[in-house]
Amino acid sequence: MNSNNTHSVAVGYLTWLVGFFGAHRFYYGKKVTGVIWFFTLGLLFIGWLVDLFLIPSMDRNADLRYRAGEYDYTIGWALLCFLGPLGIHRFYLGKPMTGVLYLLTGGLVGIGLLYDLLTLNEQISARNETAASQI
Repeated sequence: MNSNNTHSVAVGYLTWLVGFFGAHRFYYGKKVTGVIWFFTLGLLFIGWLVDLFLIPSMDRNADLRYRAGEYDYTIGWALLCFLGPLGIHRFYLGKPMTGVLYLLTGGLVGIGLLYDLLTLNEQISARNETAASQI
C-alpha cells in the first residue's frame, strides 16, 4: 500500500463509467486529455475503452504527483461534482470567501467550476502541503 495514496482506483472506475466525458481523466489530474475526451466522447469511445486498462497506472501516477494529507481528493471531487455551484468544495478547502462567492453566483456562472475542474488536484495538494508545514 502506498503511504501517499491520494486517489482511489475504485473511484477511478466509477468515474470511468462516464469517462467518455473525461471524468476519470480530470480526477487523476490529466487535464489536457480530459478536455480532449470531453469534446470527442473519449476519442469516439475507443480511448474510453482503452482507459479501462489504464486506470491503475493513472492512479499510481496521481499518487506520485499529488501530496496526501488532511484534505481528501475524493471528498473534494465529490463535493465539486455534486455541489459545485454551491461552492461547498471551496468551504471544504478552507476558502470561505470564494465559497460564498460561488454560492451567490452559481460557481461564478460556471466559469469558476471550469477552473476548479482543471485545478482541483493542485488546489488540494497545495492545501495539504500548507497543512503539513504548519505541524
